[in-house]
Amino acid sequence: MSANSRMSLAVHILTWLAYDRRGTGKEVATSQRIATSVQTNPVVIRRCLGQLKDGALVTVTHGRGGGWNLARPAADITLLDVYRALPDEPVFGMPASTPDLECDVGAGIECALSDVYRQATEALCGSLREITLADVLRRTTAARAAAAHAR
Repeated sequence: MSANSRMSLAVHILTWLAYDRRGTGKEVATSQRIATSVQTNPVVIRRCLGQLKDGALVTVTHGRGGGWNLARPAADITLLDVYRALPDEPVFGMPASTPDLECDVGAGIECALSDVYRQATEALCGSLREITLADVLRRTTAARAAAAHAR
């Protein structure tokens, strides 16, 4: 099983945009430039940027000198906004196969877990609501500085 990395990808892209746009005279924010940071194909970046655009988190300007930008300041974008902009996919999922309904555990496990997972998702959303993209950028640059200092 692999973890869903869509949220991490989206936060990486948005944090990159927030970092890149802090100063003046920056280069155009293209999917190619962002893909270099993520180390993935620009098509993957464009697909995610499309979802973030639909979620009103980024804007794009076409043509010469165009590119991607945050739709509002990083301090005004929460991780919950990012989570909600992505395809609606549960944090926790049930196996594709139906459990043995003749088994005492199999007969009740989905019901029991559905309630636990709903509560966990609500708690997660509460935490994501408290963290902004600006917070992530601060943590990112602090981690980078700490790593550079440790060398």
